[in-house]
Amino acid sequence: MSKGSYTYPDHILSIFQSAAAQISRDEQAEAGKSHLEAVPTGQEGLLEAATEVAGVRMQGRVDRKARGPAQDEIVTEALSPIGLAKVCASLGLQYLEAKLKGDQATAERLQSEMADSKCDFRWASTIDQYLRYFGPGGTRAQIPYVTPKRAGETVIQIPSNATIGLIGDWGTGADPARRLLTQVKAQRPDIIVHLGDIYYSGTPQECEANFEEIIDDVFERHKTNIPVYTLAGNHDLYSGGVGYYGLIKRLNKKPFTQPASFFCLRTEDAKWQFLAMDTGLNDYNPFTVNDAVTFVNADEEQWHRRRIEEFGGSTVLLSHHQLFSAFSPIGKADDSAKRAAYNPKLRQTFETLKSLRKPIPAWFWGHEHNLCIYEPYIGLSKGRCVGCSAIPTFVDDDPYDVVEGLNAPPKLVEATKLSVSGNVFSHAFATLSITKQGPIKTRYFEDLNGSCRMRYSESISGD
Repeated sequence: MSKGSYTYPDHILSIFQSAAAQISRDEQAEAGKSHLEAVPTGQEGLLEAATEVAGVRMQGRVDRKARGPAQDEIVTEALSPIGLAKVCASLGLQYLEAKLKGDQATAERLQSEMADSKCDFRWASTIDQYLRYFGPGGTRAQIPYVTPKRAGETVIQIPSNATIGLIGDWGTGADPARRLLTQVKAQRPDIIVHLGDIYYSGTPQECEANFEEIIDDVFERHKTNIPVYTLAGNHDLYSGGVGYYGLIKRLNKKPFTQPASFFCLRTEDAKWQFLAMDTGLNDYNPFTVNDAVTFVNADEEQWHRRRIEEFGGSTVLLSHHQLFSAFSPIGKADDSAKRAAYNPKLRQTFETLKSLRKPIPAWFWGHEHNLCIYEPYIGLSKGRCVGCSAIPTFVDDDPYDVVEGLNAPPKLVEATKLSVSGNVFSHAFATLSITKQGPIKTRYFEDLNGSCRMRYSESISGD
């Protein structure tokens, strides 16, 4: 599988990848493919090169220093298509950064270099179009967050015997995402919940092509109209959230419309509710991309508190970001290079909700492109990461490598790791089947080269 699907926790690099993906969609559309087919697969030269260049920049290295137009013309004449794509991607990133800094002279020189290097004639203009997704000085644009006051106290009722199909970090638009969704459909879910992240930066075009159209097509929603809900991940908001908020307004008809980036699904018999929290909003630091410790806004936390206070049943929490992890660092290490395995701000939210003395037996999250079924940890019986529904994770980047210096890392339930096929870990999803008389039957499935296999099953009890 191509590494063109690598993603980075940085809004500038993610929007840069989105611009490259737009070129790929345009090229495929011109080749006569339908709009559904004309989505980035990770195989296109410029997109893959842009991903590689973004990775170099993410590591703090400069891939290529700009040279004069005459020298570039000589160099690029002899380049292979792959080599040319890398040059164009590198020039494009430098062009974007110059524009964000307001350095017009450098931007004009780089634009001339792109033309001399025989880059796609739309490359510079596409980057110009994507500048609208930034705030002042290249910051993340202002998010049109729907506050609890605007959202109101409404909950969404779901059947007491519903099955929820749970996917995470799924919005790539690539073939593996479509194939996995077909496997989800085979389990006959009544509701789909996505734990967040539509790649690369949640632009309106990506929300449509990489999420909405594929779900509508696979589930034939013009016939079935299965309710679909999606949480706010960090990638959904990198372009300012305009795509995400437009998406949730039109995904479902009333009374199933998702009112905000947070919501409550409650069974008709009042035995279970699912509280979806917005952790994507605050996963942002303009000065460093890796050390942000996200949290739930105080007024939103109170909204969730009220949902639990008024409810006599059990609550399952949902979020994009993890409460804890053994395999992905959360925040900065201390002076002795040690770090906690949990997010202290989300733990405080959890403690606040637990203080109401109502059952909260499980919390599902994504963000890490992994399947993690943890043993009980810091007062949570079942912490579950299901962020492995589409983004490839390679064997060389072992997702089960415990973070160095982690204090008392959580442990996995035995024999629950994802399988490996070739050099890639499998993709996975979960189903949560609610029963009127008993616990939630939870099953975890993985896609093994097109075959769907149940990896693990368990029950979530409300007691």
